[in-house]
Amino acid sequence: MIILGIHPGQHEAAVCLYDDYTMLSAVALERLTRKKIDGGRIPKEAINECLGIQNLKSSDVDAVVLGRGSFPWSYFKHFKGGRLAEGLVRKALKVEKHKSMERELIRQGHYDSESIFYSEKFLDDYGFRKNIPVKFFNHHLAHSLPALFHTNWEDSLLFTADGGGDNVQYSHRVFKEEHLTTIYGGDSELKNPMRIDSLGLAYGFATQALGYQINRHEGKLTGLAAYGKPIAQEEIVKHFKIDDNGNITTGFADNGVMREFIFDIAKQISSEDMAASIQGVLENRMIRSVERLANKYKQVRVGLAGGVFGNVRLNQKILEILGLDEIFIYPAMSDQGLPAGGVLQFLLERDGLKTWLKNRYPLESLYYGRDFGSSIDKFMHKESKIKPLDGIPNIKAAELIHAGKIVAIYNKGMEYGPRALGARSILAAPIDPEINDTLNSRLERSEFMPFAPVVTEEDAREIFNINNSNSYAAKFMTITCKVKKQWRKKIPAVVHIDGTARPQIIKRNTNSLYYDILKSYTALSEIPVLINTSFNAHEEPIINRPEECAKALMEQRVDAVVTERAVYILEKT
Repeated sequence: MIILGIHPGQHEAAVCLYDDYTMLSAVALERLTRKKIDGGRIPKEAINECLGIQNLKSSDVDAVVLGRGSFPWSYFKHFKGGRLAEGLVRKALKVEKHKSMERELIRQGHYDSESIFYSEKFLDDYGFRKNIPVKFFNHHLAHSLPALFHTNWEDSLLFTADGGGDNVQYSHRVFKEEHLTTIYGGDSELKNPMRIDSLGLAYGFATQALGYQINRHEGKLTGLAAYGKPIAQEEIVKHFKIDDNGNITTGFADNGVMREFIFDIAKQISSEDMAASIQGVLENRMIRSVERLANKYKQVRVGLAGGVFGNVRLNQKILEILGLDEIFIYPAMSDQGLPAGGVLQFLLERDGLKTWLKNRYPLESLYYGRDFGSSIDKFMHKESKIKPLDGIPNIKAAELIHAGKIVAIYNKGMEYGPRALGARSILAAPIDPEINDTLNSRLERSEFMPFAPVVTEEDAREIFNINNSNSYAAKFMTITCKVKKQWRKKIPAVVHIDGTARPQIIKRNTNSLYYDILKSYTALSEIPVLINTSFNAHEEPIINRPEECAKALMEQRVDAVVTERAVYILEKT
């Protein structure tokens, strides 16, 4: 059964395609439009891309699952009278207004999305077959299900947190004895007043208060926090209470009041201290919330998802302070990951939990975008200013990196989720701390956290505090850990001021070129680590198409590009 998952979210609209339980393709809209965190509509380009990767058409799809995001007015059955008239006027002017399905359900006082959605019109407009199932998924259930599906756990706590979705900012679920129980965050919350309790929003407001963009630059505060003192933590944290059931509550009248409060504090202290304070609040409150739930339900394994858990330092603290047996963060933890969770919800409802559990499998990679194969090399050869170098690609790339050059790797399908994991990555030597400034300058970035290290599975435990509790999460660069003291001076470019790093652990069978470059560099340098950062400039989505790759080389963002077939550099003038 071919199932298409679509999230038409206000930001980070995304699509994925499954054949029953097997993901076939996935892509965020921003990677195609080149507009950061693009959304607010049905992502038609991403629909076409996911289908095109598999050489399928809309008519091949057997079911569609949708997030409760933005849809045209004409897709809502309940808009009558003046609304209908306004809709007709807008249609004539080709500026049809969009409405949030979530907001409409809240206004209607129920959660039956299908009852107010013109499925027939949607299916016809996008070329799908008539009468195939069209189902809506719950935002936080869709966040949490992949964190369970891609483990072999027999019991766990599933905890989600973000800026909000389907009228809640958190969800708590317990998986035990082959039962999945929703403690908080189900569809019924759409009928309740929205709680003002989002730590994700508070962190976003702090990001905004320091002059950065909310929903885009929160990672900058995570890095900046290590340079400050949490002098305002106590003042902020007292507004976020935690009850015996792990629920977070505040006394703020609305989110606007919370924003004003955060902004007022930020005006009084340095940026570094504000970052340290809000990071401290996030860690303190989230750890206490997870702790109370884990203790209450006697869970030692925790699955995390939602945008809040893009905070790698928080994830480390949850694991270590609570002494968990294992933690797993779904690597497409933001709203990009929702379509996958939506499909998993559809399959759960179709087959039941027992069958669903039998189909679980661990994630090995996230290379679900289009694999352009040899077309990248054909494109490079067309550019007169670009020339290939003689030699074996992995060895040549390692030699350039060893000589201090910055090399981008372009192979396989583009990564699903926010992290570059060796398909669209920039690689550099980790031995010179000044390389961070060099990279930031060439990529027009301003980062306060060092770039991430990539390390092979066989070397990871020698260099980093990696064990069975965090090794799975570290495959996808979703958690920080301590760098062992004897290695900190050897790889300073990937070690943060607090002695941590956020490694990616790799195996050869998932990306042989990536692995072989690292091993070749190790043979030259005796350093079994490389810098891995995303292949993109500031405010640009991660590179997708060959022409974007060539443009980056032509603009000298990198010194070379390595593919499966060759290493390419600019001709010297």
